[in-house]
Amino acid sequence: MEFESLISPETIQAYRETEFRVFVSDVVVLKISEKSDDLLALYKTHRSETCAFITACNPLGELFSAEQNSDLQKQLEEEIKFRGLAYIAGEGKHPVGDWPGEPSYLVFDLSLESAKTLGRKFNQNAIVWCDLDAVPQLILLR
Repeated sequence: MEFESLISPETIQAYRETEFRVFVSDVVVLKISEKSDDLLALYKTHRSETCAFITACNPLGELFSAEQNSDLQKQLEEEIKFRGLAYIAGEGKHPVGDWPGEPSYLVFDLSLESAKTLGRKFNQNAIVWCDLDAVPQLILLR
């Protein structure tokens, strides 16, 4: 069941077009609604069946300074480590938009509810979540 989002349709469309890059030896690019065999390989490596792509940057879609975003990302990384979860650094970047790329993490073994909770803790509009089918889903949080 979908809910009425507080996020503008234009912003949601931009999220759907964004490339979510995972920084491994060969950069893996995840796209909303597109199955990723590379993600399946990462699942095997990390013995995982789910993951979430999450940032702490630019809460509620407001552009923060690089220093503020860096501080928020450090807090997110500390939270991930505290939970004992495996993760890989990444970046979400629209292929043609002028919004700056957002440092992010691909976090393994995170249930959908846990991923939503983590995204909300850092005041994010949305997260990307994937289950065993390795098809990234845009999950709106507001």
